[in-house]
This record gives sequence, structure tokens and C-alpha cells, in this order.
Amino acid sequence: MEPRALVIIPTYNERDNVSGIVDLTLQQAPSLEVLIVDDNSPDGTGDLVAEMARANPRVHLLRRTGKLGLGTAYIAGFKWGLKRGYEFIVEMDADFSHDPHEIPNFLRRITDADVVLGSRYIDGIRVINWPLSRLVLSKTAALYVRLITGLPVADPTGGFKCFRRGVLETIDLDAVHSNGYAFQIEMTYKAWMQGFRVCEIPITFTDRFAGQSKMSTGIIREALRVVWLLASSHGFRRSPLPRPTP
Repeated sequence: MEPRALVIIPTYNERDNVSGIVDLTLQQAPSLEVLIVDDNSPDGTGDLVAEMARANPRVHLLRRTGKLGLGTAYIAGFKWGLKRGYEFIVEMDADFSHDPHEIPNFLRRITDADVVLGSRYIDGIRVINWPLSRLVLSKTAALYVRLITGLPVADPTGGFKCFRRGVLETIDLDAVHSNGYAFQIEMTYKAWMQGFRVCEIPITFTDRFAGQSKMSTGIIREALRVVWLLASSHGFRRSPLPRPTP
């Protein structure tokens, strides 16, 4: 019997995408289930997912009271999944920028890793539908993170990843307060600094064609600030301490 895996997909005004992304995700493995964390979308995304959940026991909905941010959506989803015993938990966007066909690759790789990151920047640059300015910003952010923290990954801001439950049980989720790109950096950094095995696999990232991007200058400023806070919290140490043997 395959270990149970949960795919967490935060949504805010994703009615145009949510049915398709859920259906395609569930096709990837019979052990997969999907949790939509909806921030009270005005376009009725949550109501649509509620209908899907009534028809399919592999679809779940966690409604929240308002637009509370990406990071808090994932934290809520992590806690929901841990409480229900899932062994692997995947993060993924709702807008098809993350290809559900990649999920089996994550599940294969997680058998000998603790965190698997989907990287746009190994085996070349794998980004579709981005202007050059956005690509330069993303690559510069990745370099910035590596320089300040020592985190040895090519794409620390990416949001397509898979965790073992043991990683999420070890991290103090209530102490994670960042959102957006900063949240992705913080979760990977904390796992790495605790000695968990972090690896990357290549993915192709396709920017959204439907809906509206969630990128903002506030998200960028938060990431710049959080990187320094993370590094200073470990005395600017550039490698993790060995994990204690059981």
C-alpha cells in the first residue's frame, strides 16, 4: 500500500482554474488527495470546491475567513494534513504554473530525501511566459538567499515542493510568520538547518494565463528582510548541525 500523500493548493479567486487543477492532480496517483485552502474567494472558488468535495472523497476544502496570505494558508494546510496522518505533503499553485504531471517525480524522489524542491534553475532555465525583468528578479533573489544564508539550492523561492511529515512535525509551525516568497525560503531554510535532506528536481514553470498574479512589492520587501532574520537566528552559520542519531 502506497503512503498517503496530500497536495495542498491555496486559492483566492481561482474559480477558472480549480476544477482542472484538482482533476489533473488526482489523476497522477491513486494515493493522492487534495486539500484546497480557500481564503473566502469572492468569485465563489470555495463553493465550487465544496461541490467537488461532496462528489469525491479525495477532495477536501478548508475555508478561511478572508485573504490571510499564502504562508498562513500553507501552515493551516500542514496542520490539517498532519492531524489526519498523511506521510507526504506537497505544496502546489492553483494556476497551472506548477504542472501536476511532475507530482510522481516528487513522490519518487522523496523516498530518499526529506524535502524535495521543484527547481526552475537546474538543468538550464525552465520558465515559460515570463518577461526578462521577472526572470532577472527571481535569479537575483536566489543568489541573494544563497549569499546571506548559505542555503545550497538553486531555486529557494520556488513554491512547488514535497515534505515528509517528520519535517513538518519538527519545525515549529506556529513560529513561521512569513508569506509569499519569504515563506518558501523560511520553510526550506529551517528544514536544512535542522539537518534534513533537501534536494532539488527540475521542473518547468509556466506563468499563469488565467487570473491575476499575486506578486507585489510587499512580498519582495518581506523576502529581503526575512533572509537576514533567518541567517541571524543561527548566528550566520552557513551549514546545519548534524542531526542527532535516533
